[in-house]
Amino acid sequence: MALPMLLANSVNRNIGKDKFHKSQHFDYSNGVAMMVGAEKPGTGGELLLGQSSRPKYSLFPKGEGSDAPAWVAFDKQVLCFDAYFQETVPQRREEKYRVRTCKIYFYLEDDTIQVVEPELKNSGIPQGTLIRRHRIPLPAPKDDCFYNVHHFNINQEIAFYSRTFMITDCDPFTRNVLMKMGVRLNPPSSMPADPYTNHRQEMEENMKPLRPYEIIDTLKQFLEHDRKVLRFSCYWDDTESMFGDPRELILHYFLADDTMEIYEFVLPNSGRDTVPKFLHRVKLPKHAPIPKYQPGEITDRTVLNVFGPVGQGGRYILDSLKTGAVEEEFYKDCDLTIGGVINVWGRRLIICDCDNFTKEYYRSKYGIEDFTPVSYKASPPSKTARQVPPYTGFGSEEDSLCSCQGLLLKPPQKDFRKLMEKDGQGLVSNVLRFVAKMLTDSSIDKERVFIIYVYLSDDTIAVFEPPQRNSGVIGGTFLKRGRVKKPGQELYKSEVSEYFTAQDLYVGARLDLNNQPFQLLDADEFTFDYMEQHADEFPKANIDTIISKVKSISEEEKKKVKQFFTMSGPSSTGFIPYESFRTLLAEMDIHLSEHEIITLGRTYSVREQSEVDLDLMLAVVQDQLKKKNFEKFTEMIRAFTHEDRHRSGHLSSKEAQIILKALRLPLSDDLLRALLEKFQDESEKIDYHAFLSGINWRENPAPAVPPDVTVKFDTDWREKAADPAVKTINCSLFLEDVFGSTTNINES
Repeated sequence: MALPMLLANSVNRNIGKDKFHKSQHFDYSNGVAMMVGAEKPGTGGELLLGQSSRPKYSLFPKGEGSDAPAWVAFDKQVLCFDAYFQETVPQRREEKYRVRTCKIYFYLEDDTIQVVEPELKNSGIPQGTLIRRHRIPLPAPKDDCFYNVHHFNINQEIAFYSRTFMITDCDPFTRNVLMKMGVRLNPPSSMPADPYTNHRQEMEENMKPLRPYEIIDTLKQFLEHDRKVLRFSCYWDDTESMFGDPRELILHYFLADDTMEIYEFVLPNSGRDTVPKFLHRVKLPKHAPIPKYQPGEITDRTVLNVFGPVGQGGRYILDSLKTGAVEEEFYKDCDLTIGGVINVWGRRLIICDCDNFTKEYYRSKYGIEDFTPVSYKASPPSKTARQVPPYTGFGSEEDSLCSCQGLLLKPPQKDFRKLMEKDGQGLVSNVLRFVAKMLTDSSIDKERVFIIYVYLSDDTIAVFEPPQRNSGVIGGTFLKRGRVKKPGQELYKSEVSEYFTAQDLYVGARLDLNNQPFQLLDADEFTFDYMEQHADEFPKANIDTIISKVKSISEEEKKKVKQFFTMSGPSSTGFIPYESFRTLLAEMDIHLSEHEIITLGRTYSVREQSEVDLDLMLAVVQDQLKKKNFEKFTEMIRAFTHEDRHRSGHLSSKEAQIILKALRLPLSDDLLRALLEKFQDESEKIDYHAFLSGINWRENPAPAVPPDVTVKFDTDWREKAADPAVKTINCSLFLEDVFGSTTNINES
């Protein structure tokens, strides 16, 4: 039983088609109405039986190994062929035909062809592009198709618009492309000679004179030395003449044509008129002044009358021996040396010095190495030091000094470069912070803690006192930001006072800030890191200098070190407490400051980072945001989402800090940095959805925190803000770097 005709088993070819029109059979060809039905496809544009589609381009080129089109794969790739064609010349006696050479360019990207004929001198024929770039059809009866790369080969003829070209050769690139296509190249043929061109060359050779002309070639010297000028400083002593004085001159020697010109260096208020040139550009004769010559007496060539009268019928010849030539010597570059004297039309000029280009020229050409300048004038008297009046007490010392330096008052100049380099950049403040206490006998002031800020951009200092509970002292700003003078300087003096800089502050230093002594006790982590990274500016944090001090201890001190490490037992563990290490260095007779001891401890320490619970940190952050009444959580979500271009839900820590700073999140830098580290993944990206959900005290409130825990994350940094990071010292590594090894200490 036959199966029913289902839709899936249908053989209807019209399914999926959208074109059912029939091509017309009548059209215009070259302006003539005719039937063109044999070339038209069938219904829907499909080819009829026995009909083949005309290719728009040749099968080659095509993007092999990729889907790139030909105009991309073969862009700027052109085949170049050498060819010629013969052109008949009727009605001329000199030539019957001429051979015209040309270049055939085939562009692989679109099968276009261009024919160019190189221009020849005095050819009288319009040359250049013979056939512009386009697709050229094949000769009839195949004029409906076009030339492609398969129609080209060496030593064969090719016809373009009824003109036959003979291809003789091609360039290496074309040869390589055709061989890769599998084309068997014919051997190259020679280009035939043009009879009329040879006839013209013979005529030109016959027109050249056979007499002994002297060739004076100055073009080579001009091309090699054009724009190359030697520069000398000269001196002319004209004091012997009436009202004469010494003159300073500048001599320029042009290597292109051996000419020279001289300028006069006129000083201001010298009483002389400024003239354009002392000597215009000309060849300078050595034996000047010279007698006057009649016109025609000095010539480049000497002509001899062989025989015959003067005029028509006479015979002349050039004198190759130059028997009647007048010799005249001119200055050359070899005559100009430092210390030499040249004659400038009766004036004796002494060459005193030259520029660097002139020195290099004489060094490479003549091998001269001594270019010691000649001193021709006495050295100017030393300027007397300007006496500056002492400081009067009004304004700053810099303002008073600027008022004495000129009639027009100008503000004192600041170190703009230092300001741009050391000013706050992004999240880096470039501010050093130290903990200090007063050096006083008052029992109340002894317990006060101060934070000293040092701004690296302008070396200004500010002192802040954090408020302490039940201390009886109101905290706040103790000293406004400004430069602080060093003690022991006279007030009313002419010199500018010395001020405290960042290099004067280090842990253990004693400062007298406006007659108030302070003792620096500690610094924050940024201060220690910055001073260690810029050890060339801060010698107290230079580990190499500190180790060299420790190495210079005496033999007795080395024995004490041996006894100390023997009692501490470094051979068993190799680690000792920091306090014991500090006590050992403090007792040595090398006068190490507290900052240098801390630097040694930080270098050879075993860091122990105390981990803080995330829930406790979020509770502290929400407590601070609640006190500041911060509720911009919706704006934060918009800002983070806008910055997240890929919608991955993660941003870098730097981008997150910039957004939070822009929204003025009321958290300290240390607390914010520590909180962001808790939400970082392996790629150092921040999950900002979890971060914003954790600090949102409105939707996700955290439990309250005791007050003693909140002190650890206070917004103002202070001495008790964090535990010391240095607790344990790797003494084995210290002994190896300082004394070589522990065995050397034991042997000593």
